[in-house]
Amino acid sequence: MNAARIQIPTEAECRRLAAGMGMLENIVAHSRQVCRVSLLIVDHLQPDGLNRELIRAAALLHDITKTRSFKTLEDHAETGAQLLTEIGYPEVGRIVGQHVRLDRYFTSESPTEEEIVNYADKRVLHDRIVPLSERMGYILEKYGREPDRKRAILLLWEKTEALEARLFTGLPFEPDDISRLLDENLP
Repeated sequence: MNAARIQIPTEAECRRLAAGMGMLENIVAHSRQVCRVSLLIVDHLQPDGLNRELIRAAALLHDITKTRSFKTLEDHAETGAQLLTEIGYPEVGRIVGQHVRLDRYFTSESPTEEEIVNYADKRVLHDRIVPLSERMGYILEKYGREPDRKRAILLLWEKTEALEARLFTGLPFEPDDISRLLDENLP
């Protein structure tokens, strides 16, 4: 992806967009943690073709319409993608639209921006970095009451476990090391 040709909001612009959407502080805190996990992963993968700034912006904005979704019951991944596309950030919107569920898994030999943000979101419960099993268990308990939803979440869990294995094949640390590594590098 050619970084010179795409529009990516700065961190300050991401904060302004979040504030303008009235994002609840706990959702902002969650998004900051998702960003930290995403950047840790991309910084250690060092693959060609990944855009760190695009990942940063998408992680910070992945839940941009979540606060209003509590009232509207909208699909916040879909409406977040639409909003960001409408205001001139279609590449960020593309990633935001896939932070809950990827359109396609393993579409390239190396990890994609979408995969990194999607996975990072599955490792942050509220504002805590937790094991994948804890986060997915929470999602299953909260959203999996109906049989069809439960099946879909269990399939998502399985795909996310495969995504974790894919990502950590190229990383010099294990999934359980994320919290420790981020704690060691607190600003």
